[in-house]
Amino acid sequence: MSETPRTTALPEGLFPVTQDNVHAAFDWVFAPWIKDMGLTDIEVRAGHCAMRLPLSDRLKFFSGAVCGQALMAAIDTVASVAAMTGPRAGKGTVYQHTHFVRPAANDDFRIEAKVRRFGKASAYVECSVTFAGSGDLIAHAVLEFAF
Repeated sequence: MSETPRTTALPEGLFPVTQDNVHAAFDWVFAPWIKDMGLTDIEVRAGHCAMRLPLSDRLKFFSGAVCGQALMAAIDTVASVAAMTGPRAGKGTVYQHTHFVRPAANDDFRIEAKVRRFGKASAYVECSVTFAGSGDLIAHAVLEFAF
């Protein structure tokens, strides 16, 4: 079964991303499997994005902890939206470095991204993943997005 191809033309009104248009931008930009992760509670303002990643058996290793690949995809997604709040539509992630501090298990997760610098050709973003309940740090990441 093939999917209907999306147009590559940038829809009007989606960029820069704001709280008012974030759901439309999210739906247009991201692949279906990213949407299937269940990211929710999207908060957006200039240079900032936060989302909640609900704990899901679909994201877990045999040990019960959420796998790093899923967390890194969620980090990249939230940081991408933060970068899309800037003056230009981005071309994509060019760098991501993630430090895992503790296992991600037994709670939902809050992923928060802050743009530290919008440059001429890129945006530098810092991101944290914390337990939704306690706020304890699970992972810290830095990312760069090309414009």
